[in-house]
Amino acid sequence: MRLYDTARRQLVAFEPGPEVSLYCCGITPYDAAHMGHAQVFLAYDVLQRRLIDAGYRPKLVRNVTDVDDDILRKARELGVHYLDLAAEEMARFDSHMAALNLLPVASEPRATSAIPEILSLVGAVMDSGHAYEAGGSVYFEVASFGRFGQLSHLPRAEMLRLAGERGGRPDDPDKRDPLDFVLWQPSAPDEPAWESRWGRGRPGWHVECSALAMRELGTTVDLHGGGTDLIFPHHECEAAQSESVTGSTFSRHWMHVGMVGLDGRKMAKSLGNLVFVGDLLKEWEPAAIRVTLLAHHYRSDWDWDDAELHVAAERLARWRAAGRGDGGLQAVRARLDDDLDAPEALVALDEAAASGAGVSAAAQLLGITL
Repeated sequence: MRLYDTARRQLVAFEPGPEVSLYCCGITPYDAAHMGHAQVFLAYDVLQRRLIDAGYRPKLVRNVTDVDDDILRKARELGVHYLDLAAEEMARFDSHMAALNLLPVASEPRATSAIPEILSLVGAVMDSGHAYEAGGSVYFEVASFGRFGQLSHLPRAEMLRLAGERGGRPDDPDKRDPLDFVLWQPSAPDEPAWESRWGRGRPGWHVECSALAMRELGTTVDLHGGGTDLIFPHHECEAAQSESVTGSTFSRHWMHVGMVGLDGRKMAKSLGNLVFVGDLLKEWEPAAIRVTLLAHHYRSDWDWDDAELHVAAERLARWRAAGRGDGGLQAVRARLDDDLDAPEALVALDEAAASGAGVSAAAQLLGITL
């Protein structure tokens, strides 16, 4: 299998051992899952299915960010406890992912479950000389880590722009460098807080995933990723803080999934241009939604179009008419081994069905139940 590696910026062989450690950044559960979420988690589901098919034993961890600025803000708006909001949204999310036939993940740990590990990690970063305390917060000092930028390869100006857009607060006057990022911060009076040697507070966003990934999978994971919007600052910061403490590679391979847009703009809760999984499930069978997503390569950015659901339904009807069998199975395996090329795998199903061969086994490898 060859997969594109974000850090190396090229297709490379993915050659893990028999047990494969996978970490995918999950949702912040303060609203319903949309098609951008589904595209990310479906890509990891297809990877997991192909690895199992090839005889590997993948362990996929997908975290839950149940304490951060977004969920606390939404809970405040609704007048509910942030953990009650998280529980409600996670139940809805899990039901939608199950409906789309995603395999269960090995673990779905919450950030709030790892406060001891987070405190230990922040302390270790401080003790290693890569962090400093200022204004009641603890910051990672990017100038102390020479490999900062190893994942995103972005110029400083672009890093600053993205940090500003994605919660990095480069204008924070307590920082030595605008790109320094928060490891621990004081909590507002109405926010959750935990005791630490730096005072009562809560963790920064990036440190949560490092602590969870290393707790669940060890110092180095085989593959880590999520959406391309997480490359910087989230994953860049994860790698820096983790490697500054362990001295080891945090992730051997980085896999990122493109953005799904609507009307030319990336789907985002902040923009309100969302197509929700739950709404589509009321009108379409889950297999049609899954096929619609699979028709786009996981690395591509694309715009959602309801018309594609009709195309997917027609494809399903043709595959079902072809009956049961393993037609196209080897072709689908070959396509998936070429950077998870699901669109071409669907073409292989089309061709096999058109020739009169049953394609149920090949469809099942893609998670499509005929």
